[in-house]
Amino acid sequence: MTDEEFDIIDELYFVTAYNDLREATDLSDDQLRINLIRMANKGWVRVYKNVDEESEIEQLDMEKDYRSYYYLASKKGLFEHNTQ
Repeated sequence: MTDEEFDIIDELYFVTAYNDLREATDLSDDQLRINLIRMANKGWVRVYKNVDEESEIEQLDMEKDYRSYYYLASKKGLFEHNTQ
């Protein structure tokens, strides 16, 4: 797990809007987008269309709409984070 991935997971213990995550991590849009896509594909992050509606990564356009989604660390992601 990279330092950026670690910092992102650190903020995702609860469902978090993209803008809140961006402010909390101080990463650029591009850095955050790349990490979120990679982490979602690894199964470390869950992606939600809204606070109550989890979506499968394959059904989302993460390249285009990533700013409108909400994020939450998965059990797998938390395990990786906590074993660092």
